[in-house]
Amino acid sequence: MKKLFVFAAITISLIAQHALANDIAKYVEEDYKTHLKDLFIHFHQNPELSLVETETAAKLAKELRNVGFKVTENVGVDIDGLPSTGVVAIMENGRGPMVMMRADMDGLPVEEKSGLSYASKAKQVSPITGKEVYVMHACGHDVHVTSLIGTARYMSDNKDKWSGTLMLIGQPAEERIIGAKQMMNANIWDTFGKPDYALAFHVSSGEKVGELNVLNGSPYAGSDSVDLVIHGVGAHGASPHSGKDPIVLGSQIVLALQTLVSRELSPRQPGVVTVGSFHSGTKHNIISDRAVLQITVRNTNPETRELLLNGIKRIAENLGRAAGLPEDKLPEFAVVESTPPTVNNDPLVNRLRANWKQKMGVDAVNATPPNHMGAEDFPQFTANPYIPSVYWSVGGTPAEDYEKAQRGEITLPSHHSPFFKVSPDSVKVGTESTIHALLELMEK
Repeated sequence: MKKLFVFAAITISLIAQHALANDIAKYVEEDYKTHLKDLFIHFHQNPELSLVETETAAKLAKELRNVGFKVTENVGVDIDGLPSTGVVAIMENGRGPMVMMRADMDGLPVEEKSGLSYASKAKQVSPITGKEVYVMHACGHDVHVTSLIGTARYMSDNKDKWSGTLMLIGQPAEERIIGAKQMMNANIWDTFGKPDYALAFHVSSGEKVGELNVLNGSPYAGSDSVDLVIHGVGAHGASPHSGKDPIVLGSQIVLALQTLVSRELSPRQPGVVTVGSFHSGTKHNIISDRAVLQITVRNTNPETRELLLNGIKRIAENLGRAAGLPEDKLPEFAVVESTPPTVNNDPLVNRLRANWKQKMGVDAVNATPPNHMGAEDFPQFTANPYIPSVYWSVGGTPAEDYEKAQRGEITLPSHHSPFFKVSPDSVKVGTESTIHALLELMEK
């Protein structure tokens, strides 16, 4: 008899959970039809560059304030004379954990060629160059912001289903991996409280609408931007023996750097060293006295990072010595920009994965390793001090196009491409998966 009661109780619980999941899906679907889809199109048509997301931030703040959140704008330290556009919204709803959900807001200096009826035609003055450029949401941050608003609307309307403090963050300048640091440098945990858990997701054009992908370990790499200044001795191009050619030395360094990953890093350990820029010289027949390499270095753990960065410095300096440069003219190495790898908390991943499978279906939840070493600045929020966190991805490509791509009939445009596009329907999945995660962590 006791076993029968336990079985009945479990059955009733499962029925109740299934009903709640259906209620959430219906709520999000209705909100999408009446509000969120138009909101997504607005954000897509009005993208803004990193550090100048003023209208986007204001729109986000207004939407969150309208549903009862206590909203603080311009959160973060100024950079290059530009005030931060960071948004922090708080809703207190009884005792329980504080959970943070973050969405990034910035677009990219790309002219959209997606062919969408609501394609961006926006232009903006770049805070970097001072020149007017086309701007596009070529990485899906419009999905992230819209889903954050959809999540806020549900949580505000359903306070009877959760308990704790919800913190929503609108983050600037993710594309320059400085926005999270900009907010953290303003000591936001001292001001608003330190979250017990932190969440974020990214829409993916390489995955199918309706599906989630959540990984144990590191879904996104750490990134370092390295400047390498190579000094030489200028000379006439017809008299190379009278100078020290920084272009030749730079070329030797570029080739030697390729051995770092292939010969010094374990074959089972991911790492990337890419020279993205090589600048030197002014004219055909002049040997320059200076060359500059710009390098991106990717890792998934501190040990790999140290090996790669130390290796770049060692190779550059010793090839400088081999070229006969004096000690005061050896190549100068500097890390100018850095973010740690995104590392998910395994127990939290397992907990949320089980919840999503139960609420959204087993077939909707994947654990496919990435085929890239893309970086994110989300871990600036979670690494120091450590906050258990989960970063997942949401499919953005309609099933029909995804299947065509799998058969090789079409190629899906990558992120940051002028042809990039994701379905507005991904807003629903982003919103729904976030709500389920929050209700799991903030159970009444």
